[in-house]
Order: sequence, then C-alpha cells, then structure tokens
Amino acid sequence: MAFQHSNAHSSSAYGVQHANVRQTRNFTVVSNDLIRHPHLSMNARALASYIQSVPRGTPVGIKALAKQLPLGEKAIGKALGELEAYGYLRRLQEKLPDGRIVTRTVFCNAPKAVTRPDPNPEPQPEPNPGPEPDAEPEPEPNAGPDPGPQPGPEPQPGPEPEPGPSPDPAPDPEPRPAPPQPSPPAKPQAAALPAPRNPHNPARRQLAEEVLAELRRTDPRLLLGARDVQRLAGGVEAWLERGATHQAVTSALTANLPDHPRSPPGLIAHRLAAQLPPLLPPLARRTEFVPPDPFQTCEKCDRAFRAPTPGTCKGCTPA
Repeated sequence: MAFQHSNAHSSSAYGVQHANVRQTRNFTVVSNDLIRHPHLSMNARALASYIQSVPRGTPVGIKALAKQLPLGEKAIGKALGELEAYGYLRRLQEKLPDGRIVTRTVFCNAPKAVTRPDPNPEPQPEPNPGPEPDAEPEPEPNAGPDPGPQPGPEPQPGPEPEPGPSPDPAPDPEPRPAPPQPSPPAKPQAAALPAPRNPHNPARRQLAEEVLAELRRTDPRLLLGARDVQRLAGGVEAWLERGATHQAVTSALTANLPDHPRSPPGLIAHRLAAQLPPLLPPLARRTEFVPPDPFQTCEKCDRAFRAPTPGTCKGCTPA
C-alpha cells in the first residue's frame, strides 16, 4: 500500500505571527476581556482603549472625543452607552460649591459584573469578628477585682486666698431683631383691557362685536360667548380707533394660537392689551388744488385768454 505525502503546510503556518518589542515607555495595558468582548462593538473597544491611554482629568465627553477621533458624535454616543451598559464606564453627578452640577466619568478597566451596577446598593451587615489571637483573656467571673494603685498621702491644705472685689456683672445682651420674613411672590396681574377714547360710536361698536363674533369662522377654537363679546368689544374699539382695519384685528387675534387654548376669552383679552397698536401721527394736509380758469377766445381780436366765462381780453376791454 502506497502512502501519499502532502507538501502543504499546516493551517497554523498561515495564522498571525507576532513581532513583539518589549515596551518600556509610552504604553497602555489593555485587558483581553475588553479586546475580545463578545458583545461590544469595535467602536466601543477602540474607544475604551483610547480612554485608558489618556491622562487623568482629560475630558471624555462626546464633543471632546469627536475632536480627537475619526468618529461622529452619534457613533461615539452609542459606543459610550455600550461601555456604560457593560460596567466599563460610570457617570456620576456631582454638585460643586457654587451650585453647578457636573458629570464626572469613571472608567473601570476590569468591571466585576456584566450588568450596570446598582446606583443605590443596600448596605450589607458586617460580620461579627471573633477575638483577636493576641487579645488578653477576659477575667474569670470568680476572680476578685483588680486592686488599683494605692493612694498616696493627702496634700496639706494651703492658705486660702483673700477674697478680692467681685467683678461687675456683664450687661444683658440686647435682643436681636427677628429677621424679616420673606413676603410671598405677588401673582402677576392681567393687563387691563384697553378702552376707546370716544366710547359713544354705535357704528364702531357694532363693527367690534362683529369682529369678535366672526373669529370662530377663522379658527373654530376661538368660539366666544355673547357675554364675552360684550366684555371684549371695548378693546377692539380701541384698536379700530387707532386705525386698525377689520382684517388687521382678526389676523393679530388668530395668529400663532396654541394647540389647545384653555381660555379663548382670556387669550383674546391678553392679546388686545399686550399688542395694542400705537397712535398714528396725523397726516400732513396739503393745500387744496385750485384749477386755473379755462381758455377763452376774445370776441374782438380772437386772442386766447383765461377767464371763467367767454368775453373779451384785457386789451379789448375798456378800462
């Protein structure tokens, strides 16, 4: 039986070959658990390796990393979320002495758990340690008390000091006035509804009521009752008195309405008071144009002259 000999190399000969150089400076140690993590994307692994290589205190926010790495902000945000989900990254909220709240980032190169750590873990009871081996044994209950040191001779009393003048009693401190209590903030008052200078104008009053009643035709949400129309008509009269037209008032009251107005009458009253147009200066009046007299033909010399009626010119008219 003939044996066949293959000249092909084994599959290991075509695998990766390492040409390693021992690193003694400017290097970072990265765990194989991170590099070969089965659930992290390549962006997350590369980002974790970069964060481990930067010095302490380097900003690692999304915008700061986007300036240093060839990745977009969306990809960086997704990679940071993966690292935070698998325990490699933690973001802690801290309050500074001046009241500002900042986010501090903590990177763990070897997280203990795969899931995110509980931000409020329950305190575990500490075990009760036994007596130390070098501790002194407690005295037996039948043993008598340990005698303390023997008292020495009592000191001889010296001469008592002569009583001096008693000091004057300190005056009672004046009571401090109680700090004033802060008054509650005043509620903002609604602006007063404008009123016309000349309220006695029936035609303008009727036009103002028609403007308010027809608002529901422009927008069904501005349906006003008859009592609200009577109450708000004076504000519309003030607008009409200042030269605003019917169309201008309707446009100002129906523009940029909220999706669900809670009180259409209150909204109309606020706009009538807040957007009241200013008074316009009177227009400069010109002198009335007086047309010249028409041309007439002289009855004597047939010359043309201006005169209101036919006749003779000045040369042919006797003095």
